[in-house]
Amino acid sequence: MASTYTVERSATINAPAENVFDRISRFSRWPEWSPWEELDPNMEKSYSGDDGAVGSHYRWNGNRKAGAGSMTITDVKPPTNLGSDLTFTRPFKSTNKMSFTLTPQGESTDVRWSMTAPHNLITRVMSAFGLMDRQIGKDFEKGLAKLKSQAET
Repeated sequence: MASTYTVERSATINAPAENVFDRISRFSRWPEWSPWEELDPNMEKSYSGDDGAVGSHYRWNGNRKAGAGSMTITDVKPPTNLGSDLTFTRPFKSTNKMSFTLTPQGESTDVRWSMTAPHNLITRVMSAFGLMDRQIGKDFEKGLAKLKSQAET
């Protein structure tokens, strides 16, 4: 088994890449579409840095479902690429690389959302049964659907 696992989903959004990129690159806009925001309406959130720029930081601390962690933007190439480090501190500890790749297609945009993380014992077992891809992939699909709905209005 590989030392890492990757989860990836994509969607076509009928909106210009600049519009979509603005929504994903600015952590202050994630509450509009993120699949995890609704897990805890009372989640504590903090933002720092220049929103949408390298070094921009988002930290959350929520209930048991939302957990706690942070994201930091590591790469920005508007309007096609965004990379970030994603760290969970609760309910489990993990460090992940997350990226968005946007491909303009005329007036629409193909969006690919991926996350790569190192395997540990739990993820090795879960991946063997396809559970990591199904569980995280479901969240990505939900988030992309909300992003599509928001960007197309």
